[in-house]
Amino acid sequence: MQDKTPKAATPTSSDLNRRDAVKLAGAGLAAAAVAKFGQAPAIVYGAQEQTKFGIIGVGGRGSYLLKHLNKVENGKCVMICDLQDEAIKKGLDTYKLNTPATAKDYREVLSNKDVDAVIIAVPLYKHFEVTKAALEAGKHTFCEKSLVFTPAEVHALRALVKQYPKQVMQVGLQRRYSKFYQTAKSMIEQGILGDVTHIHAQWHRNPGWVIKPGGKENPANWRLFKDYSGGLTAELASHQIDVADWMFGASPEYVVGVGGLDYRKDGRDIFDNIQLIYKYPKGQKLVYSSITTNSHLPYLNASRPEFGECIMGTKGALHLTIGDGESTMPTGMWFREPVRTEAAPVAPGGKAAPAAAGASYAIGGGQKGLPILMDKDKVKGNESFFERETKFAKLWLLQKGVMVSEEDVNPVNTELESFFENCHTGAHPKADLEIGLNDSIAVMLSNMAMEQERRVRFDEIDKMGVGEKPVSVPPPTASKKG
Repeated sequence: MQDKTPKAATPTSSDLNRRDAVKLAGAGLAAAAVAKFGQAPAIVYGAQEQTKFGIIGVGGRGSYLLKHLNKVENGKCVMICDLQDEAIKKGLDTYKLNTPATAKDYREVLSNKDVDAVIIAVPLYKHFEVTKAALEAGKHTFCEKSLVFTPAEVHALRALVKQYPKQVMQVGLQRRYSKFYQTAKSMIEQGILGDVTHIHAQWHRNPGWVIKPGGKENPANWRLFKDYSGGLTAELASHQIDVADWMFGASPEYVVGVGGLDYRKDGRDIFDNIQLIYKYPKGQKLVYSSITTNSHLPYLNASRPEFGECIMGTKGALHLTIGDGESTMPTGMWFREPVRTEAAPVAPGGKAAPAAAGASYAIGGGQKGLPILMDKDKVKGNESFFERETKFAKLWLLQKGVMVSEEDVNPVNTELESFFENCHTGAHPKADLEIGLNDSIAVMLSNMAMEQERRVRFDEIDKMGVGEKPVSVPPPTASKKG
């Protein structure tokens, strides 16, 4: 009788052996980065060390943050604020650690002496207004991206923050707090990818935002109208433009792009698909796409949908995604650049021509992705026999693409915990004011490039909105009544 017991898979000659896999995927790749950015032992905060915060805006994003704040021990929510009763109820139901006070006017939160810090998750067109008031009220401030909406707000917020140097100003760009993305940056700095020349990034959805009844007059639809929103560029691309700025170590020189309102004929006036190309000072390019008709992601063996980045250098490439923070976590894979073989050209008559006459190169074989390992997955030498063999087995499975290494702590949790810690220590945030402003500038100029159908230089922002006073935009319902 044939034995149908599954056999252990045997690596072929093209596979990495255990020693090489550990060297390449462990010590050779992520050891330095994990040592620098690895997870510190969990800190248990006493009540006296908690940062007391209020959250302003508890719609979709605000409620999402509250869900993660349940797992952040060094912060305590003392107030929840939103214009909508339904949103306040949802916020109270979401936050489980205590029962915060509530308010509909954000000024009540800012006047509360028990509030040390505020988290701002209101619609984009209100970011500057609330952030300005929070800083002036003496509160540490965390504002979701995109930080500001107009050029005048760029200059005004930069000047304002200088007046409050002891207050933390942090922006919600959570990829800066991901160990996978930090490892990617470390790999670039170590030269493992060679010269990084291009980044491709996408955020594809199907269908994306669906308009709710009431059209422009319904506050829930604010993302779909230019009076209140930066559209796909602000809400999605901003995250990945920041990744490119970080990995390239610079801001773009100019942007070109094409956008269209071609498929979602429901009354919205923002583009439903955008294609952007950014040119950086060293000739590097970011190629970006956001569409609303298909969610396929061609990275990471198509195991994840919607969003991710491919960072390409002369010696290798990285596939990265932040994950949705719920069912999937950040992960990444490394692909070595294939080795090309030199072949002499063939002369007439079938004889090989002298090498001096020129040479061609055959494309090397495709490379399998190697895992970017977290510290918990690395073989350190102090494991028991079983632990060591388990790690070797997992490493081999990772290399075969059977498993994907994932981050162990959601970067949203990490960025919020870091914010509260900085409120006590005065440490500088990874996602600071200038990073947030550069990201917002990219959003504004990208939309301008698509709408005006021209190349827009980033130094144009230096003259845009200078001397103008930021204008407070009324909410959609207020505009209807007024």
